[in-house]
Formats: sequence, C-alpha cells, structure tokens
Amino acid sequence: MMYPENLVTPVVKALPPSGIRKFFDIVAEMKDAISLGVGEPDFVTPLSIREAGIKSLMDGYTHYTSNAGLYEFRSEISEYIKRKSGVVYDPKSQILVTVGGSEAIDLCIRSIIQSGDEVLIPEPSFVCYKPCTLLSGGVPVPIVTKEENEFRLTADELRKKITPKTKLLILPFPNNPTGAVMRRKDLMQIAEVLKGTDILVLSDEIYSELTYGSEKHTSFPQIEGMAERTVLINGFSKAYAMTGWRLGYAAGPKPIIAAMTKIHQYAIMSAPTTSQHAAIEALRSCDDDVSEMVTEYNYRRRVMVAGFRGMGLACFEPMGAFYVFPNITKTGLSSEQFCERLLREEKVAVVPGNAFGECGEGFIRCSYAYSLEQINEALKRIAAFVGRHTENNT
Repeated sequence: MMYPENLVTPVVKALPPSGIRKFFDIVAEMKDAISLGVGEPDFVTPLSIREAGIKSLMDGYTHYTSNAGLYEFRSEISEYIKRKSGVVYDPKSQILVTVGGSEAIDLCIRSIIQSGDEVLIPEPSFVCYKPCTLLSGGVPVPIVTKEENEFRLTADELRKKITPKTKLLILPFPNNPTGAVMRRKDLMQIAEVLKGTDILVLSDEIYSELTYGSEKHTSFPQIEGMAERTVLINGFSKAYAMTGWRLGYAAGPKPIIAAMTKIHQYAIMSAPTTSQHAAIEALRSCDDDVSEMVTEYNYRRRVMVAGFRGMGLACFEPMGAFYVFPNITKTGLSSEQFCERLLREEKVAVVPGNAFGECGEGFIRCSYAYSLEQINEALKRIAAFVGRHTENNT
C-alpha cells in the first residue's frame, strides 16, 4: 500500500500553517463575530481601476503578456518609482511584474539562497520570509526588534548577526505586524553596516504609501550606494485596495531580476493580463484615491491606539501599514491564550503576536483595515475582556 504522506519532504512537513489564519474558519461560522485579523483593505478597488480592467477585457486583451510583464506597465512602474524616490530603473531589464508581492519575495530568495546561506530577518515580521528561506535550503536568522526601540532594526543589532554565511538581509518596513517604520537616518545607519559586504537586501515596501506623520517614506534604494545591492519589492494590494487582483513587482540589479524572471517564466509564465492593464491606470491616475484611503486609515489608527491605551494596555504608536501591536502581558495570558479566549468569550478575532516570530509573544496584532463601527465595537468587547482578566491577574 502506498502512503502519499511519506512522499512529502521533511522541510514542508515541518512548516507550520500560517498563524494569521488560525482563527478565521471559526469566525466565518460564528454569529456576531468581529475579525480584526486579516490585513486586507475594506475599501473596494477605486472605480477607474476597475473600469480599466473591464475595458481591457472588452478590448480583447485576454492573452499572455511577456514573462516580465507588459512593457507599458513596467515603464509606468519605473516612472512611479522615479517620481516617488528619484531612483531610476530600466523597465527593460530591471523590473519584473509578479503575482503579488509574495511571489516577488519568493523569487528573490530562491534566486540567491543556497543550502546553508543565512538570511537575516528582523522580527516580528510577515510570516512568509522564514518559510521561503527554509524551502530554499537557507538558514533564517531572526533579529529581534524591541518595543523600546519602536520595533526598528538598529545598526548594532544588525552588526551582531552578520557572519561569513550571511547572504541576504530582509528589510520589512513599514512593518507588518508592528506598524514600525524606518526613517532616513535609521536606514543610513543600516547602510553603513552593509558597505564593504556582499550582502543583498530585500526591501519589502508593500506598505510604503501607508505612512503617517510629516516625514514621508524613504525607500532603501534612495540611500547612497544601496540601489546596486537592493531588490525593491512592492505591489498594489495594500495602497490601491487590489488584493484580489494579485499583482506585485520587483525592481533591482539586472542580474538578480534576470534570475528571478527565469524562475518566474517556468513557474508562473506571466502575471494576470487584466490586472496589469488595471494597474497602469492605478499608477497614472489614482494618487487622490490613495490619499483618501490613507486619511481614513490614519483616523482609525488614532482611534485604535487610544482605545487600547484607554483600557490600560501599553500600545506602541504605529506610523505605517494598518496594524497596531498592543502589549497584553498585564493580563497574565500568553498571546495564544489571549486570542483563543477573546474569540470564545467576546467573539473578536485578533492574531497572536508570536505568529510573527517568537519575540512577538506578549503582543497581539489588530488590523484597522475595517470600518469604524466594527473597530469601536471590537474595542468595547476587548476592553471588557481585558478588564476581567486583568482583575483576575492582580
């Protein structure tokens, strides 16, 4: 008798399922439950983008594009990056269109990581970096970012983790799950550590448009000498509310993009044609739509931070993305216990902080990509829960 489970590789068997999704099958069947768990905009894709996608279908653009993506689209991406950061990429050889930012991350890691190569990953951070590293035979090396440092990666922390086996540094800022950002002065210090090394940087800037306050986002390739060693990852899911369109891109050194394109052409062929036509419209015409969404997120951000602080929980103020990462240690519950009991007792789903790395223990991630009505009701329920469990812990 054949046992198919014995054919699955040990690496895949050892991978845990995503901690983000653990509670949501339950929520889907739970009456009156509120989820603050999924990092997906509650806005509908702006109308002009949807119309551009529809028009491309009506005009008969239903075939494959080139492996790297429509040249018109890559040219628009190049112009967008230049407009936002001043960094210039050749659309013919330095930009690859991918199926979401996640594919771009996977391609970058697979293109350069061999067995035993070390990948530095600041944590807490998005759940895919470590599994992608393991699937490539690499060794994930977490760098713990701390609440007292506003969850930024510091030059000292980075320097301590570099070894002769270090091949790649992942820079996931603005950060999921903490909402932390790295300002220009922070990035310049990281750049100083990297100079003179052969370490490539994967700068995941999917939340670059979702930053708050007076200082705008700084892209890592803007820092002097860093463009030549950086693969910039971005996409359309977060800023343009296009999660279902599955579209992202990578921009970087020609040899790395060529290697990524080679894997992409065998595994994927090309990103969705309709999505590419729609995203051209997004880049050309939708700055105002993005600004309106950012204004709304900013208001919700302040409501949520104030709500958690009002119930007595320490809550770092996030300046990017659309998450808050409150500290729940005063309840005496672990992150997993807090989330499981909150769901059972108050019908609110949030994500345990340790889903984003062991150092996330003692925190929870809550998304404010939900309506104010849902946020306010959820905060009310969480406050009742925290009140009960804090009293029980004193």
